[in-house]
Amino acid sequence: MHPISHIKDKDLNPTMQSMHAMKFFTLLVLVALMAPFAVAQDVAVNLYVLNLGKYDVATGSFSADFYLSLTCDDECPGDFEFMNGRAASIDTIIDEPDEKFYRIVANLNSPVDLREFPFDTQSMHIRIEDKTHTSNEVTYVPDTGQSGIDDSIAFTGWNIDGWSAESVAHEYGVYNETYSQYVFSIAISRIPLSSFFKTFLPVLFMVLIVMFTFIMDPDKITTRLTVSTSSLVASVMFHISISNQIPPVGYLTNADKFMVLTYFLFLLCVAINVGILELLERKNTELAEKIHRRTEYLVFFIVPAIYAIFFLLVMW
Repeated sequence: MHPISHIKDKDLNPTMQSMHAMKFFTLLVLVALMAPFAVAQDVAVNLYVLNLGKYDVATGSFSADFYLSLTCDDECPGDFEFMNGRAASIDTIIDEPDEKFYRIVANLNSPVDLREFPFDTQSMHIRIEDKTHTSNEVTYVPDTGQSGIDDSIAFTGWNIDGWSAESVAHEYGVYNETYSQYVFSIAISRIPLSSFFKTFLPVLFMVLIVMFTFIMDPDKITTRLTVSTSSLVASVMFHISISNQIPPVGYLTNADKFMVLTYFLFLLCVAINVGILELLERKNTELAEKIHRRTEYLVFFIVPAIYAIFFLLVMW
Protein backbone atom coordinates (compact mmCIF):
# COMPACT_ATOMS: atom_id res chain seq x y z
CA MET A 1 0.00 0.00 0.00
CA HIS A 2 1.19 3.46 -0.80
CA PRO A 3 2.30 5.43 2.27
CA ILE A 4 0.07 8.39 1.39
CA SER A 5 -2.97 6.12 1.10
CA HIS A 6 -2.20 4.62 4.49
CA ILE A 7 -2.10 8.08 6.03
CA LYS A 8 -5.43 9.03 4.42
CA ASP A 9 -7.15 5.89 5.82
CA LYS A 10 -5.95 6.78 9.27
CA ASP A 11 -7.38 10.25 8.95
CA LEU A 12 -10.81 8.89 7.93
CA ASN A 13 -11.25 6.45 10.92
CA PRO A 14 -12.34 9.07 13.48
CA THR A 15 -14.96 10.36 11.05
CA MET A 16 -16.38 6.91 10.54
CA GLN A 17 -16.48 6.34 14.28
CA SER A 18 -18.32 9.62 14.76
CA MET A 19 -20.91 8.61 12.15
CA HIS A 20 -21.51 5.27 13.88
CA ALA A 21 -21.91 7.06 17.19
CA MET A 22 -24.46 9.44 15.69
CA LYS A 23 -26.46 6.53 14.23
CA PHE A 24 -26.50 4.75 17.60
CA PHE A 25 -27.60 7.91 19.40
CA THR A 26 -30.37 8.48 16.85
CA LEU A 27 -31.57 4.90 17.35
CA LEU A 28 -31.75 5.40 21.11
CA VAL A 29 -33.76 8.59 20.68
CA LEU A 30 -36.22 6.83 18.36
CA VAL A 31 -36.66 3.99 20.82
CA ALA A 32 -37.29 6.44 23.63
CA LEU A 33 -39.83 8.37 21.57
CA MET A 34 -41.67 5.25 20.45
CA ALA A 35 -41.79 3.63 23.90
CA PRO A 36 -44.96 5.44 25.07
CA PHE A 37 -46.73 4.34 21.90
CA ALA A 38 -45.88 0.66 22.35
CA VAL A 39 -48.94 -1.60 22.36
CA ALA A 40 -49.55 -3.48 25.62
CA GLN A 41 -49.85 -7.23 25.43
CA ASP A 42 -53.42 -8.49 25.98
CA VAL A 43 -53.76 -11.37 28.42
CA ALA A 44 -57.11 -13.19 28.30
CA VAL A 45 -58.22 -14.18 31.82
CA ASN A 46 -60.66 -16.98 32.66
CA LEU A 47 -61.73 -17.72 36.23
CA TYR A 48 -64.01 -20.58 37.28
CA VAL A 49 -65.03 -20.82 40.96
CA LEU A 50 -65.24 -24.33 42.38
CA ASN A 51 -66.04 -23.59 46.02
CA LEU A 52 -66.60 -20.70 48.43
CA GLY A 53 -65.83 -20.67 52.13
CA LYS A 54 -67.85 -19.00 54.89
CA TYR A 55 -68.46 -15.28 54.41
CA ASP A 56 -67.64 -13.28 57.56
CA VAL A 57 -69.85 -10.18 57.70
CA ALA A 58 -67.69 -8.60 60.41
CA THR A 59 -64.58 -8.45 58.21
CA GLY A 60 -65.83 -9.27 54.70
CA SER A 61 -63.39 -12.18 54.54
CA PHE A 62 -63.97 -15.44 52.69
CA SER A 63 -62.03 -18.22 50.99
CA ALA A 64 -62.30 -19.20 47.35
CA ASP A 65 -61.19 -22.30 45.43
CA PHE A 66 -60.99 -21.69 41.69
CA TYR A 67 -59.28 -22.32 38.36
CA LEU A 68 -57.37 -19.44 36.78
CA SER A 69 -56.35 -19.39 33.12
CA LEU A 70 -54.06 -16.85 31.39
CA THR A 71 -53.68 -17.00 27.60
CA CYS A 72 -52.01 -14.65 25.13
CA ASP A 73 -50.47 -14.54 21.66
CA ASP A 74 -46.93 -14.12 22.91
CA GLU A 75 -45.21 -15.20 26.12
CA CYS A 76 -47.63 -14.76 29.04
CA PRO A 77 -46.42 -13.18 32.28
CA GLY A 78 -47.36 -15.53 35.09
CA ASP A 79 -46.11 -13.45 38.01
CA PHE A 80 -49.37 -12.08 39.48
CA GLU A 81 -50.69 -11.30 42.95
CA PHE A 82 -54.03 -10.91 44.76
CA MET A 83 -54.73 -7.32 45.73
CA ASN A 84 -57.38 -8.14 48.37
CA GLY A 85 -55.78 -11.15 50.04
CA ARG A 86 -53.22 -13.90 49.74
CA ALA A 87 -53.10 -17.26 48.04
CA ALA A 88 -53.04 -20.21 50.43
CA SER A 89 -51.94 -22.58 47.65
CA ILE A 90 -51.23 -22.41 43.91
CA ASP A 91 -50.99 -25.59 41.83
CA THR A 92 -49.67 -25.14 38.29
CA ILE A 93 -51.49 -27.39 35.81
CA ILE A 94 -50.32 -25.90 32.48
CA ASP A 95 -47.13 -23.87 32.11
CA GLU A 96 -46.67 -23.05 28.43
CA PRO A 97 -45.25 -19.80 27.01
CA ASP A 98 -48.64 -18.71 25.68
CA GLU A 99 -50.87 -20.37 28.31
CA LYS A 100 -50.87 -20.62 32.12
CA PHE A 101 -53.43 -22.66 34.05
CA TYR A 102 -53.65 -22.82 37.87
CA ARG A 103 -55.74 -24.31 40.66
CA ILE A 104 -55.76 -21.75 43.47
CA VAL A 105 -57.10 -21.55 47.01
CA ALA A 106 -57.03 -17.96 48.29
CA ASN A 107 -58.09 -16.13 51.47
CA LEU A 108 -59.67 -12.85 50.42
CA ASN A 109 -61.77 -9.98 51.74
CA SER A 110 -64.17 -7.39 50.31
CA PRO A 111 -65.83 -4.21 51.61
CA VAL A 112 -69.06 -4.73 53.57
CA ASP A 113 -72.14 -2.49 53.28
CA LEU A 114 -74.82 -3.23 55.90
CA ARG A 115 -77.17 -0.30 55.33
CA GLU A 116 -79.89 -2.65 54.02
CA PHE A 117 -79.44 -5.29 56.75
CA PRO A 118 -81.17 -7.76 57.15
CA PHE A 119 -81.99 -7.73 53.42
CA ASP A 120 -78.51 -6.60 52.43
CA THR A 121 -76.62 -7.67 49.33
CA GLN A 122 -72.85 -8.03 49.27
CA SER A 123 -70.23 -8.38 46.57
CA MET A 124 -67.28 -10.77 46.90
CA HIS A 125 -64.27 -9.77 44.80
CA ILE A 126 -61.25 -11.65 43.45
CA ARG A 127 -58.71 -9.00 42.37
CA ILE A 128 -55.67 -10.08 40.33
CA GLU A 129 -52.84 -7.80 39.23
CA ASP A 130 -49.43 -8.32 37.63
CA LYS A 131 -46.53 -7.76 40.00
CA THR A 132 -44.06 -6.00 37.71
CA HIS A 133 -45.69 -5.09 34.38
CA THR A 134 -47.63 -1.83 34.14
CA SER A 135 -50.72 -1.33 32.00
CA ASN A 136 -48.46 -0.09 29.19
CA GLU A 137 -46.95 -3.57 29.03
CA VAL A 138 -49.72 -5.96 30.10
CA THR A 139 -53.50 -5.53 29.95
CA TYR A 140 -55.86 -8.10 31.46
CA VAL A 141 -58.87 -8.84 29.24
CA PRO A 142 -61.81 -10.74 30.81
CA ASP A 143 -62.83 -13.80 28.81
CA THR A 144 -66.29 -14.91 29.92
CA GLY A 145 -66.34 -17.93 27.65
CA GLN A 146 -64.76 -20.24 30.23
CA SER A 147 -65.51 -18.25 33.39
CA GLY A 148 -68.28 -18.77 35.90
CA ILE A 149 -69.38 -20.40 39.15
CA ASP A 150 -69.91 -24.10 39.64
CA ASP A 151 -73.56 -25.06 40.10
CA SER A 152 -72.74 -27.42 42.97
CA ILE A 153 -71.71 -24.59 45.32
CA ALA A 154 -73.96 -24.40 48.40
CA PHE A 155 -73.34 -21.08 50.14
CA THR A 156 -75.01 -21.42 53.55
CA GLY A 157 -77.16 -18.46 54.59
CA TRP A 158 -76.82 -16.62 51.28
CA ASN A 159 -78.19 -16.65 47.76
CA ILE A 160 -75.70 -16.43 44.89
CA ASP A 161 -77.26 -13.90 42.52
CA GLY A 162 -74.66 -14.01 39.75
CA TRP A 163 -71.16 -12.96 38.78
CA SER A 164 -69.33 -10.49 36.58
CA ALA A 165 -65.78 -9.92 35.35
CA GLU A 166 -64.11 -6.67 34.37
CA SER A 167 -60.72 -5.06 33.85
CA VAL A 168 -59.96 -1.83 35.72
CA ALA A 169 -56.99 0.50 35.83
CA HIS A 170 -55.37 0.57 39.28
CA GLU A 171 -53.41 3.78 39.60
CA TYR A 172 -50.60 4.25 42.11
CA GLY A 173 -50.36 8.02 42.40
CA VAL A 174 -47.32 7.89 44.67
CA TYR A 175 -45.29 5.93 42.11
CA ASN A 176 -46.93 7.49 39.02
CA GLU A 177 -47.72 4.03 37.67
CA THR A 178 -50.89 2.30 36.53
CA TYR A 179 -51.50 -1.46 36.52
CA SER A 180 -54.21 -3.47 34.81
CA GLN A 181 -56.37 -5.29 37.35
CA TYR A 182 -58.76 -8.18 36.72
CA VAL A 183 -61.80 -8.15 39.01
CA PHE A 184 -64.12 -11.15 39.33
CA SER A 185 -67.22 -10.24 41.38
CA ILE A 186 -69.79 -12.54 42.96
CA ALA A 187 -73.10 -10.99 44.05
CA ILE A 188 -74.72 -12.55 47.13
CA SER A 189 -77.84 -11.69 49.12
CA ARG A 190 -79.48 -12.91 52.31
CA ILE A 191 -82.43 -15.28 52.14
CA PRO A 192 -85.44 -12.91 52.45
CA LEU A 193 -87.91 -15.22 54.23
CA SER A 194 -85.36 -16.36 56.82
CA SER A 195 -84.23 -12.78 57.47
CA PHE A 196 -87.82 -11.61 57.97
CA PHE A 197 -88.66 -14.38 60.44
CA LYS A 198 -85.50 -13.85 62.50
CA THR A 199 -85.50 -10.06 62.56
CA PHE A 200 -88.99 -8.61 62.18
CA LEU A 201 -91.55 -11.28 63.08
CA PRO A 202 -90.79 -11.42 66.87
CA VAL A 203 -91.10 -7.64 67.14
CA LEU A 204 -94.32 -7.57 65.13
CA PHE A 205 -95.84 -10.12 67.53
CA MET A 206 -94.93 -7.89 70.48
CA VAL A 207 -96.59 -4.95 68.73
CA LEU A 208 -99.69 -7.06 68.05
CA ILE A 209 -99.97 -8.01 71.74
CA VAL A 210 -99.79 -4.35 72.77
CA MET A 211 -102.44 -3.48 70.19
CA PHE A 212 -104.82 -6.09 71.64
CA THR A 213 -104.51 -4.55 75.11
CA PHE A 214 -106.33 -1.45 73.80
CA ILE A 215 -109.52 -3.55 73.68
CA MET A 216 -109.38 -3.93 77.46
CA ASP A 217 -111.61 -1.56 79.45
CA PRO A 218 -110.11 1.46 81.23
CA ASP A 219 -110.42 -0.27 84.62
CA LYS A 220 -107.67 -2.64 83.41
CA ILE A 221 -105.37 0.28 82.59
CA THR A 222 -102.62 -0.90 84.95
CA THR A 223 -102.43 -4.22 83.08
CA ARG A 224 -102.31 -2.39 79.76
CA LEU A 225 -99.52 -0.16 81.02
CA THR A 226 -97.55 -3.15 82.29
CA VAL A 227 -97.78 -4.92 78.94
CA SER A 228 -96.70 -1.79 77.04
CA THR A 229 -93.67 -1.08 79.23
CA SER A 230 -92.64 -4.74 79.26
CA SER A 231 -92.85 -4.87 75.47
CA LEU A 232 -90.72 -1.73 75.20
CA VAL A 233 -88.00 -3.27 77.39
CA ALA A 234 -88.20 -6.56 75.46
CA SER A 235 -87.83 -4.75 72.14
CA VAL A 236 -84.68 -3.00 73.40
CA MET A 237 -83.16 -6.33 74.42
CA PHE A 238 -84.11 -7.86 71.08
CA HIS A 239 -82.51 -4.92 69.27
CA ILE A 240 -79.27 -5.58 71.13
CA SER A 241 -79.46 -9.23 70.08
CA ILE A 242 -79.89 -8.21 66.42
CA SER A 243 -77.00 -5.73 66.62
CA ASN A 244 -74.68 -8.47 67.88
CA GLN A 245 -75.09 -10.27 64.54
CA ILE A 246 -73.19 -7.53 62.70
CA PRO A 247 -70.10 -5.43 63.48
CA PRO A 248 -70.42 -1.89 64.87
CA VAL A 249 -71.04 0.52 62.01
CA GLY A 250 -71.27 4.29 61.81
CA TYR A 251 -74.73 4.37 60.21
CA LEU A 252 -78.24 3.07 60.84
CA THR A 253 -79.20 -0.17 59.15
CA ASN A 254 -82.75 -0.90 58.04
CA ALA A 255 -83.14 -3.11 61.12
CA ASP A 256 -82.09 -0.17 63.33
CA LYS A 257 -84.63 2.11 61.64
CA PHE A 258 -87.34 -0.54 62.14
CA MET A 259 -86.55 -0.79 65.85
CA VAL A 260 -86.48 3.00 66.29
CA LEU A 261 -89.97 3.16 64.77
CA THR A 262 -91.08 0.40 67.14
CA TYR A 263 -89.71 2.32 70.13
CA PHE A 264 -91.71 5.35 69.05
CA LEU A 265 -94.95 3.33 68.78
CA PHE A 266 -94.44 1.65 72.15
CA LEU A 267 -93.71 5.02 73.77
CA LEU A 268 -96.89 6.39 72.21
CA CYS A 269 -98.87 3.47 73.67
CA VAL A 270 -97.32 4.04 77.08
CA ALA A 271 -98.15 7.76 76.87
CA ILE A 272 -101.82 7.02 76.02
CA ASN A 273 -102.13 4.52 78.87
CA VAL A 274 -100.47 6.89 81.34
CA GLY A 275 -102.85 9.65 80.24
CA ILE A 276 -105.91 7.44 80.79
CA LEU A 277 -104.54 6.36 84.20
CA GLU A 278 -104.06 9.98 85.22
CA LEU A 279 -107.62 10.86 84.18
CA LEU A 280 -109.01 7.93 86.17
CA GLU A 281 -107.10 9.01 89.25
CA ARG A 282 -108.60 12.49 88.86
CA LYS A 283 -112.08 10.89 88.58
CA ASN A 284 -112.47 12.17 85.02
CA THR A 285 -113.89 8.89 83.80
CA GLU A 286 -115.87 10.47 80.99
CA LEU A 287 -112.79 11.79 79.17
CA ALA A 288 -110.89 8.58 79.92
CA GLU A 289 -113.69 6.53 78.41
CA LYS A 290 -113.81 8.82 75.37
CA ILE A 291 -110.05 8.37 74.70
CA HIS A 292 -110.44 4.63 75.17
CA ARG A 293 -113.26 4.43 72.63
CA ARG A 294 -111.32 6.51 70.09
CA THR A 295 -108.17 4.37 70.33
CA GLU A 296 -109.78 0.95 70.92
CA TYR A 297 -109.89 -0.07 67.27
CA LEU A 298 -108.07 2.83 65.67
CA VAL A 299 -104.68 1.30 66.55
CA PHE A 300 -105.51 -1.72 64.36
CA PHE A 301 -105.58 0.60 61.34
CA ILE A 302 -102.93 3.18 62.16
CA VAL A 303 -100.11 0.90 63.34
CA PRO A 304 -100.24 -1.53 60.36
CA ALA A 305 -100.44 1.48 58.01
CA ILE A 306 -97.32 3.01 59.60
CA TYR A 307 -95.35 -0.23 59.20
CA ALA A 308 -96.60 -0.66 55.63
CA ILE A 309 -95.40 2.84 54.73
CA PHE A 310 -92.06 2.12 56.42
CA PHE A 311 -91.48 -1.07 54.44
CA LEU A 312 -92.45 0.63 51.19
CA LEU A 313 -90.32 3.74 51.65
CA VAL A 314 -87.31 2.41 53.56
CA MET A 315 -86.98 -1.28 52.79
CA TRP A 316 -87.92 -1.08 49.12
